Amino acid sequence: MSAIPMRRNDAKPAGMSPEEWQARQELACAYRLFDHFGWHEIIFNHITLRVPGEEGRFLINPFGLLYREVKASNLVKIDIQGKIIGDSRHPVNPAGFVVHSAVHANRPDAHCVMHTHTTAGMAVACQEDGLIFNNFTAVFFYDRLAYHDYEGITLDTDECERLAADLGGRDAMILRNHGLLTCGTSVALAFARMHLLQRACEVQIASQAGGARPRLVPAEIAAKAAMQAERAYVEGTDADLQFAALQRWMLEKDPGFLE
Repeated sequence: MSAIPMRRNDAKPAGMSPEEWQARQELACAYRLFDHFGWHEIIFNHITLRVPGEEGRFLINPFGLLYREVKASNLVKIDIQGKIIGDSRHPVNPAGFVVHSAVHANRPDAHCVMHTHTTAGMAVACQEDGLIFNNFTAVFFYDRLAYHDYEGITLDTDECERLAADLGGRDAMILRNHGLLTCGTSVALAFARMHLLQRACEVQIASQAGGARPRLVPAEIAAKAAMQAERAYVEGTDADLQFAALQRWMLEKDPGFLE
């Protein structure tokens, strides 16, 4: 589901399928949203998306551009090794794609992968207990959150296997001492998970600031809430409706991403 109409088709490169152009518009919208919410790391970090109908090919942001400069036409197409497919005016950051390639290569259902270094996300990643189940959004990840130990700057492709094994079949991960990662069958679902995980981390840090003992949600209630969230976002339409609303807002705020 997408709320972005196929408009400004004059900007679509000749020979590109409507499905790829639509995917590019959705991904570019996600980059502009990350910029608005402050989830960017200036020119670093990535959101990647499989190219519809093209096995083993992905879209990624041009290395060196701010997230607010990303648009449908300047997204770069790459293969699973991070090599550019076709022509591009911009380079990519192969080292930054290592985390994403680990997920894409091992999870055929992970069409979109998002990775952030937000302050709240990194702060929780630095805590021994990681995410604690003391708030409304945190419990959505009860028994659904993976962890991967820090191994330094992610340059070693051997780490891909370990990261993929740690993620397993889950769709959200805390990279210890590092940041957050979510994936999904669509941009909308990956974004919904990142928004919920980011909010959970923000509330955890805020609740800890006063020094009071955390009030944890009982395990059986947390498990129930996680199942309810799964039904609403995965089996239901909440993720699609949320991203559609964000797309409409971004069309009003900064429609240049469509180009």
